Amino acid sequence: MQTDIDPRSLIGRKAFDRNGAKIGTVDEVYLDDATGEPEWAAVRTGLFSRDAFVPLEPSRVEDDTLHIPYDRALIKDAPDFGVGRHLSPEQELQLYHHYGLDLPPPDPEPAPRPGAQPDTPPASG
Repeated sequence: MQTDIDPRSLIGRKAFDRNGAKIGTVDEVYLDDATGEPEWAAVRTGLFSRDAFVPLEPSRVEDDTLHIPYDRALIKDAPDFGVGRHLSPEQELQLYHHYGLDLPPPDPEPAPRPGAQPDTPPASG
């Protein structure tokens, strides 16, 4: 997805599948914990107003609409975790599997602080 877009500007936009069928309206945008980049959108679908989570990569914004490169049926069958809460790593994993996406690389280990001692127990003697 375009990285120069404000995630708040996605909320309220219409969302369409790969064939141009309307899926619903973007309800919320979820940011990646490590990068702060928009990663998932919750799209309010159909008569029963359930939210389907969709990946924002490789989706695109065009003419004030969100175009999601998946079939409507796959999107409608996506796990529904409810909106307004943080997605857990397990929930994100379910979404990656549902859409057949490659898993993101693990977060890098934090670099040791200068002058910090390694986490090894002292030798007993």
